[in-house]
Amino acid sequence: MTKHMPDIACQPHQGPQGKLNWVGMSGIELPVLVQSKHEAIRLSSRTQAYVNLIDPQSKGIHMSRLYLLLDQMAVQHTLSPARIQDILSKFIESHQGLSDHAFVEFRFDYYERRASLMSDNSGWKHYPATFRGELKQGKYTCEVTIEVPYSSTCPCSAALSRQLIQQAFEEKFKQGENLDYQQVLDWLGTPEGICATPHSQRSYAQIKANISSMTEFDFSTWINVIENSLKTPVQAAVKREDEQEFARLNASNLMFCEDAARRLQATMNEQTQVSDYWLRVNHLESLHPHDAVAVVTKGVEGGYIDDPNLMGLIN
Repeated sequence: MTKHMPDIACQPHQGPQGKLNWVGMSGIELPVLVQSKHEAIRLSSRTQAYVNLIDPQSKGIHMSRLYLLLDQMAVQHTLSPARIQDILSKFIESHQGLSDHAFVEFRFDYYERRASLMSDNSGWKHYPATFRGELKQGKYTCEVTIEVPYSSTCPCSAALSRQLIQQAFEEKFKQGENLDYQQVLDWLGTPEGICATPHSQRSYAQIKANISSMTEFDFSTWINVIENSLKTPVQAAVKREDEQEFARLNASNLMFCEDAARRLQATMNEQTQVSDYWLRVNHLESLHPHDAVAVVTKGVEGGYIDDPNLMGLIN
C-alpha cells in the first residue's frame, strides 16, 4: 500500500507574510538547442528560471513545475524568441493564483566552424552568448547577448611606425641620388626596411539587443553582421596566406575603440528588428596594462542605460 506523502508546501504559511519579486532556480544544467545556419545544434547551458510570488499566504512556488517545463520546452525544441515567450506563458499558467510574472535566461558557449580568410581550411570559434526573456504584466521582452572577438590596430601607432620607416629610407637612400628600383624593392623586404610595426591587440565586442519583435534568431547570421562591420575577425585555422590577409585587413582597418564602437553603432542602427541595443567594445591593450573601452546605446527613451559594465563579462 502506497503511503501518503506529506506536502509541506501546501500547508498554511505561519511565518511573516509578504509578496516576493522573484523565486526560482539558478545554475540549472540543460542541453539546449540553438539555431546555427541551416541546422539546430545542441549546446550545454546554465539556465535561470523564476516567477514572482503574489500570494503572501503561500509558502512558496512549485519549482519542480518550472524545471519540468524547461525540460519539455527548451530541451526538445530550438530556442527562439517565440519559444521563450511560450515557456514564460507556461510558467505563469502553472502557477495560477501564485504568480503573474516570469523570467528565464539561458547562458551558453556558442561554437561554430568559421572559414579561414584565404585557404580552404576552417576552424572552431567560441562566442559566449545568452538568451533572456521576461513576461511581466502581459509585456514580453526578449534579449540576446553575444561576445565577438576581433583584432584592432592602433592608428596612432601605425602613423608613428610609418614615420620611422620614412626616416630609415632617408638614411639609406640619400636625397639626390639615383635610386635603383631593385635595390629599393629588396631593401623594403628586409627588417631594416620595415623597422617599426604598429601595435595591435585582441579585442571584444559585447552586444545586447532587444529582439522581442522577432520570432526566430540565427546566431550565425548575427555573428556575420558583427564581424563584417569590424572587418578584422580573429582566426582559427591559419596558413601563411591567411596570416598575410589578416595583416592586410588590420592595416586597412586601423581603429581606436571609438572607431570600432561607431562602426557597430551604424550597423546596429540598420537592424530594423532590433528595438534597442547596448554595446561595449574592449581593446585589450598591448601598449598599456589597462584596456581601452567604448560604450554606446541606441538612445531609446526608457531603454537600455549607458552603464559601462552592464553585461559584466569583461571588466
